[in-house]
Amino acid sequence: MAKQTPFFSSISRLYPHVRPIMPRLVLGLVSALMASLVALAIPQVLRVLINDWLQPGGSSQAVWIASAVILVLGIAEAGLVALRRQFVINPATTVETRMRVSLYDHLQDLAVSFHDRWGSGQLLSRAMTDLNFLRRWMAFGAIMLVVTTLTVVIGVVVMFAMSWQLALIFLAAAVPIMIYGFRFRTRFSKVARRSQDQAGDLATTVEESVHGIRVLKAFGRSREALENFNEQAEELRQTEIVKARHLAAFSLVVTLLPELALGAGLVVGIMLAAGGQLSIGSLVAFFATAAVIAAPVEFCGMLLAMALTAKTAVDRHFEVMDAVNTITSPDEPRRPAELRGALGFHNATFAFEDAPEKPVLKDICLDIRPGETMALVGITGSGKSALLQLVPRLFEVTAGSVTIDGVDLREFSVEELRTIVSVAFEDTTLFSSSVRDNVLLGVQGQESPERREEILAEALDTAQAHFAYSLPEGLDTLIGEEGLSLSGGQRQRIALARAVAAKPKVLVLVLDDPLSALDVNTEELVEARLRVVLADTTTLIVAHRPSTVALADRVALLEDGRIAAVGTHTELLAENSHYRYVIASLDPEPRDLDSELSALEAEEVSR
Repeated sequence: MAKQTPFFSSISRLYPHVRPIMPRLVLGLVSALMASLVALAIPQVLRVLINDWLQPGGSSQAVWIASAVILVLGIAEAGLVALRRQFVINPATTVETRMRVSLYDHLQDLAVSFHDRWGSGQLLSRAMTDLNFLRRWMAFGAIMLVVTTLTVVIGVVVMFAMSWQLALIFLAAAVPIMIYGFRFRTRFSKVARRSQDQAGDLATTVEESVHGIRVLKAFGRSREALENFNEQAEELRQTEIVKARHLAAFSLVVTLLPELALGAGLVVGIMLAAGGQLSIGSLVAFFATAAVIAAPVEFCGMLLAMALTAKTAVDRHFEVMDAVNTITSPDEPRRPAELRGALGFHNATFAFEDAPEKPVLKDICLDIRPGETMALVGITGSGKSALLQLVPRLFEVTAGSVTIDGVDLREFSVEELRTIVSVAFEDTTLFSSSVRDNVLLGVQGQESPERREEILAEALDTAQAHFAYSLPEGLDTLIGEEGLSLSGGQRQRIALARAVAAKPKVLVLVLDDPLSALDVNTEELVEARLRVVLADTTTLIVAHRPSTVALADRVALLEDGRIAAVGTHTELLAENSHYRYVIASLDPEPRDLDSELSALEAEEVSR
């Protein structure tokens, strides 16, 4: 359970975002308050009409005049309500958009370790549902809560001016409402937070199920996934029911007690009028005023619930915004006088934040020469992928250092470092865009259109991704969310092409086994092209297959988070028994069915 913070402490954090639109919000508040004052003025017109004009022998013209005044007041009230909406709706949506963009920008900036801890659904619910609710609260709930409070206070003062005895009876109902309201606030805040967190968890489940739909279907686990989702949905439903019960109980109290007070006040009022202590007009005006403020009193339950939910939304938003990015650029970045691409690990140690006592990598010492291809091998869990992710600073070393051309990576600006280093992962991530946009993702914007097309063609050729040209719309084909419309081998080739396309600015290429889904023949073609295109590029590649290892200049053997040996493939085979064990246990060469099918189709065409 997240720590509870005071209401005004949480809401005050919105001020920097709201400050630019504060004049518009104040105008909206004034418009809404004037509308309420106009509504309170109508009972006074009735009081004057009854006491002064509806006397024996009075003129019927007075009734028409009073009716006209009431009509004008009603039109004015409606106009002021419309004016309030005009003042606040546009600026409130502007604040919502700015906060959403700011949140997205912050998420892009945060370290990978943050995203490893947070479910995507939780972040999605904060970016969409919570901010949408905050916009509605700023445009309506906050203003109406202030206006409702002032309307009730002003209305009670007017009621005291007409009859202090009846006003005391009405005011007596406020004491138990205030006592119950304090309990309601505490209980509703907790259940509102639980509801919003559960909604985020449910969104995470939906997203994971959609992305993993092929796995669920292939293993026949759709029923189990549905049952799990149903349990979460039912848990959220029960929480929403608890919320509704709390709100219903509070609404019952704030509706029933004022109505009882008005009933008792009616009896006392009639007695006072009969005794000559209260005029008929004042009695009518008193109850007309009570009717005007009864609606805000009944409405305050919903407004208070909105305020408490908004407070929770603010807390959830700033939970993300307060997360500190641990991987930042130095105040005065450095870079080598000449970028050659020499990559060095100097007693580099790395441990995850939640397990600092169990380092994944320990005192890594490794030097990779400019233009050299170094393969990393080791059994599962030896730390190969973690080592690669130190190079673009997706993770940060906890001790020691990693350097490019003798300069510590922490002395580079993060933006420049990630133009120097290009990465291709085994688990390919593509975006819901065209093949062209995915491949050119890392290409600098200042490149001319002609140059971009040259880079695109070269990258696709290097990655043996010629299939992209035969897609329904060629390179402009939208490949679907995360590239799921493509096969595994096709996705890997597009991802590899994306890494290769950044070559004009890349001096270090990090490949986390990006060829694992390719058959041997395709891999050999890709490797041959890589050697030509990236002849001057330093390459560090995780190898899970003997064919990849054999193509590297040198091989580094990882064992239990340490570099156990470095040498050529032939040297290590002859000298290191653990290396021979690892090579023997590497994955067998897979069959790329897509390539085989394409070859068969070409053969049929040739016949």
